Amino acid sequence: MPDLLLELFSEEIPARMQAKAADDLRRMVTDRLVAEGLVYEGAKAFATPRRLALTVHGIPARQPDLKTERRGPKIGAPDAAVQGFLKATGLKSLDEAIIQKDPKGDFYVALIEKAGRDAIDVIAEMLPVIIRTFPWPKSMRWGARSAKSGSLSWVRPLHAITATFGLETEEPDVVKFSIDGIEAGQTTYGHRFMAPGPISVRRLEDYEAKLKAAKVILDPQARKDIILADAKELAFAQGLELVEDQVLLDEVSGLVEWPVVMMGSFEREFLAIPDEVIRATIRNNQKCFVVKDPKTGKLTNKFVLTANIEAPDDGKTIVAGNERVIRPRLSDAKFFYETDLKIKLEDRLPKFEQIVFHEKLGTQAERIKRIERLAAEIAPLVGADVEKTKRAARLAKADLLTEVVGEFPELQGLMGKYYALAQGEDASVAAASEEHWKPQGPTDRVPTDPVSVAVALADKLDTLAGFWAIDEKPTGSKDPYALRRASLGMIRLIVENALRLPILKAAKSALSGLSVKADVEALPNDLLAFFADRLKVQLREQGARHDLVDAVFSLGGQDDLLLVVRRVEALGKFLDSDDGKNLLAGTKRASNILAIEEKKDKRSFDGAPDAALYKLDEEKMLAAAIDQVKREASIAVAKEDFAAAMSAMAKLRPAVDAFFDKVKVNDDDPKVRENRLKLLNEIRAATRAVADFSRIEG
Repeated sequence: MPDLLLELFSEEIPARMQAKAADDLRRMVTDRLVAEGLVYEGAKAFATPRRLALTVHGIPARQPDLKTERRGPKIGAPDAAVQGFLKATGLKSLDEAIIQKDPKGDFYVALIEKAGRDAIDVIAEMLPVIIRTFPWPKSMRWGARSAKSGSLSWVRPLHAITATFGLETEEPDVVKFSIDGIEAGQTTYGHRFMAPGPISVRRLEDYEAKLKAAKVILDPQARKDIILADAKELAFAQGLELVEDQVLLDEVSGLVEWPVVMMGSFEREFLAIPDEVIRATIRNNQKCFVVKDPKTGKLTNKFVLTANIEAPDDGKTIVAGNERVIRPRLSDAKFFYETDLKIKLEDRLPKFEQIVFHEKLGTQAERIKRIERLAAEIAPLVGADVEKTKRAARLAKADLLTEVVGEFPELQGLMGKYYALAQGEDASVAAASEEHWKPQGPTDRVPTDPVSVAVALADKLDTLAGFWAIDEKPTGSKDPYALRRASLGMIRLIVENALRLPILKAAKSALSGLSVKADVEALPNDLLAFFADRLKVQLREQGARHDLVDAVFSLGGQDDLLLVVRRVEALGKFLDSDDGKNLLAGTKRASNILAIEEKKDKRSFDGAPDAALYKLDEEKMLAAAIDQVKREASIAVAKEDFAAAMSAMAKLRPAVDAFFDKVKVNDDDPKVRENRLKLLNEIRAATRAVADFSRIEG
């Protein structure tokens, strides 16, 4: 079957847009092909700085013929209805229709046959629409055509369109269409500087090969592989090691069509700056990689750049140009760093009084005071020194006002640690400046230093309580203040450090410290429910069942997240056993019977059963087992030994099975019936020592 080759050749496409644009082109073309009945075998899209390309192989040469039936008016219907039917279906007369019998009467039916069109004609019709409606984040109009109504809008001026369609064994045809005077054809162009001439192409194989000969690597992944391999080799040759950076690699590969890797250097005096500042300076300003000494792990005064040309002087001019740009940038960074060191962190704090955190939540200075108070309360719970924690909380945000962080916001926290160490702060106090921001995502490291943990928890809890108090909770997919991330961060801090932090009490304390009025009774419970939802997400990603979280939280008063997780883990293991599965089935059966009978009698069956009314041994066995399980499970739960609590629950299983096998619950004697229903309620009450089994699925 034929293949399609499409290329849209333009001025430089921003690197950040290329991957999505390639994916959008593939999606839009293939979706439209399928909608037109042209089911293809495979598709692949490519992007370089100057072109978007797509190949779709295995497209049928023609659309399938379509046969449809269209029901018309009844026999004997008014002439206007008949004429409308004939016009809509294209029939010349009713003799061409068939008659379909129906209980409501006989109807005219038109059999409409629509012949499929050649695929190349369908493609020629759809491609202009796709190109004109392409979803660029930003686009532009250009030249004389910009004054015309409806002229093409593209990310950068579009110069040429290549579109061919045909079998691999034959010369392909050009897909004929034009947009704003640009005629689709078979001509593309090579590298802007090294091979700018026109190239005639037929299909993907010769297209890719001819581009490579014209100094263009079409596949983005191939460009990344070349850059990474050459950069590593260049560093290794000098006994150094490349500092890999996937985000930078993705960007650099989108800046070049023919990657040429080179190494430059800068003055050693700049190595006095922290490594992260050097890296940020070189990365952000020149899109270059840094290099480290594998023996020390410290950066060296070398950098790796990627050019887009094979220069006649082996790149000496290009390297020198990058060095000329990097030198003053590093000089600025060194000046910023040295200037920052002259001002102590606490001396910066008064400026926060003029910086608003949120119009309803006060200034940054007020927020820092709240965090300091909360952190001091949390410190004893996590084993942190209270005074160190207060000091850390007071200084943790100070680096936001430094010159380096102003230039490189991604270094916030880290620079605070460096500045704190430079002014002689305790190591834990300094570490908290960096670590209180963590964890910022599911793969980010969780702090373990108690001071850092206390400040991190206080920071996140103040954020959550504040925005809950002013009713700025996340809604749907919107979460402008990253409150879901803050709650997940707190959960990871608590669980991974095995901390005992009562959420309700901590939330009340955080809410009481706000300047806005907050319902300190209702909001903590609402916030706890939010934590429960986030915990379900967290545990589900780890393979746990979300319904078990509901089963534990529904008991009420479960605000110790560490105990919730441990109870969920123990419950999950128990339910994977035969005893657990059968007990769950028995408990659900008891709950279902109770629900039916309580609805029928319009009453509940609370209260202890009367032992004198037990007629059968199975009733007595079940009652004895319930008493034993209640006692043992309660003791185990009090000791926080949830595995032992589950073992106690297992003892209930044979008695429940025997009861349902031998005992008729709805006995003819009303008193016996009521007593047996109370016994069923006791099963439900006994299992609630560990979880609400009615919330468990299955």
